[in-house]
Amino acid sequence: MDLSHPDGTGTVTITGVTIDEAGITYNFEGPIEGYGTAYITQYWRPVDAEKSRGTMEGEARILFDDGTLAASPLRGTFRRDGTSAKLYFTDSVSNGDMNFVSWDVDFIGKNVTVKYFSLNS
Repeated sequence: MDLSHPDGTGTVTITGVTIDEAGITYNFEGPIEGYGTAYITQYWRPVDAEKSRGTMEGEARILFDDGTLAASPLRGTFRRDGTSAKLYFTDSVSNGDMNFVSWDVDFIGKNVTVKYFSLNS
């Protein structure tokens, strides 16, 4: 898969963090090209002692500019390197869209660069 030509991009901001013994819940929001404003909650569960890689599950709500609301479950994996991480996941949006999504997360800056690739034929 060519990850240099996304079908859309966006930038979301980390708006909240909740930590428990098994993982971390992150909340995000921001604009996504072709969709609108995204509101996202993800639970990251590490699979190694260094907490440098693991699984993610979450939910997204998208508020389109016309007021339409869409929803999607999110499932994927992450790899953390210091204060940044790469996250890859798939979504299945309630409007029929399916995407492969790549996130570049900057934990210190609380910014996420989003790229998505349509899986619809």
